[in-house]
Amino acid sequence: MVKVKIRTGRGTGSIEVDVDDLKFSGDEFKKIQAERKKAAGNRMVSTGRGTGRVKISDIPEPKERPSTKGSTTSTGRGTGSRKSS
Repeated sequence: MVKVKIRTGRGTGSIEVDVDDLKFSGDEFKKIQAERKKAAGNRMVSTGRGTGRVKISDIPEPKERPSTKGSTTSTGRGTGSRKSS
């Protein structure tokens, strides 16, 4: 059991809740999402403030995150930089 702090009321309040497993991030959550998407089948979901609709089966799979290796990172209030390895 893990205690997790959850925001309530448009982000103005918070409560602590006991959670069995932290299954809302990482690779494990991606697997759960894929299973839910497969189980949903041909259901429709509202999009764009409720003005549009799309089938869950038509939503594309998420892309892999691009590697940050070799990119430049700003340091020290944006005055310096270094390459990430």
